[in-house]
Amino acid sequence: WSTELPPYYQPWMDIAQHVTELIYSHTLRSHILKMPLLNTRFLESHRELRLAHLALSVMTMGYVWQEGENDTVKILPRNLAVPYWKVSQRLGLPPILTHADAVLANWKKRDPHGPFDMENLELLVTLPGGDSVRGFFMVTLLVELAAVPAIKSIPLVINGVQCGDAETVTRALEEISQAMEGMTDALKLMHAYVKPDVFYGIIRIYLSGWKDNSSMPAGLVYEGIQAEPMEYSGGSAAQSSLLHCFDELLGVKHEENCAFLTRMRNYMPSSHKHLIQDISLQPSLRGFVQQEASELLTAAFQLCVTKLMALRSYHINVVSCFITIPAARARQLRRQGNSSQEETVSRAPTALEETGTGGSGIMSFLKTVRDRTRDVSLGREIEL
Repeated sequence: WSTELPPYYQPWMDIAQHVTELIYSHTLRSHILKMPLLNTRFLESHRELRLAHLALSVMTMGYVWQEGENDTVKILPRNLAVPYWKVSQRLGLPPILTHADAVLANWKKRDPHGPFDMENLELLVTLPGGDSVRGFFMVTLLVELAAVPAIKSIPLVINGVQCGDAETVTRALEEISQAMEGMTDALKLMHAYVKPDVFYGIIRIYLSGWKDNSSMPAGLVYEGIQAEPMEYSGGSAAQSSLLHCFDELLGVKHEENCAFLTRMRNYMPSSHKHLIQDISLQPSLRGFVQQEASELLTAAFQLCVTKLMALRSYHINVVSCFITIPAARARQLRRQGNSSQEETVSRAPTALEETGTGGSGIMSFLKTVRDRTRDVSLGREIEL
């Protein structure tokens, strides 16, 4: 990824690279208000645009949430809002921090020739949360990396179905289920690199948006763009294109959560959104598997479904550790009248208690999504 913008944009980077310190000193808003209004026309490459979007996104999240949920803002100032809007329009991304910013465009290797692993990766910009915020974004990036062989195998599956080549489809599905297992293994690193109380009490508010959020019921005015406030959802794992691709390939249908999941596609880079759409238009893989009635092909399809369910079940486990349990602890402390900040979980915004930062009622949502995955199963489930 680009790690630098043209020198003209240094005023942005000077603030974006120090967002955390400026939040802690309660001076980020005043620094942003003094920032010059810069023209976006000198951003030329896709990578420069993505880095600019990332920098403007962390500044925006910091500006809105600097004082927590009780002192939010109604207006994003023109010198931030106008360039942010223009960069967003050029990329087809919304003007809020997304998974594509915080995870996909927010890393570099310490040693450019070294491995792609936790020890050799660092963030380009960060938010409050110290090592845990780095851990959260980097582990999520490693889950994305583990999925690469699966994404590369999807066209092989589609072409195999179109040509009636059951053997090619079987091999490609085996590759996909292996990659899904790798994704689950990568997700397990969350427990080693992220502290649940820090995630819940400090990090989450900076990932939350101004749609379906009671601390900002009216949304946010982007000054210089339009007078009416606009609403955008905060970051969510549903903004990753990976599971959308798998669901379309396997024929998983999410009727109950369809509106939310479809809306999350507008928070992805347009090329990702188009890929998901393209997969959805192909002949049914599940139908092909049933029609071929090949034992090996059916087993390969079934293993994919089982591994996808295992990934979703493990994600539920992670959400329980990082949201449900800390939320219960925060409620208990409030009931005891312990409003002191001694315990990190007490600092969490109450508006987000049982919802994901994307605004979804999180546990019932994730369990329903997992159950819909089970619906495409062919015959008995494979014991893992």
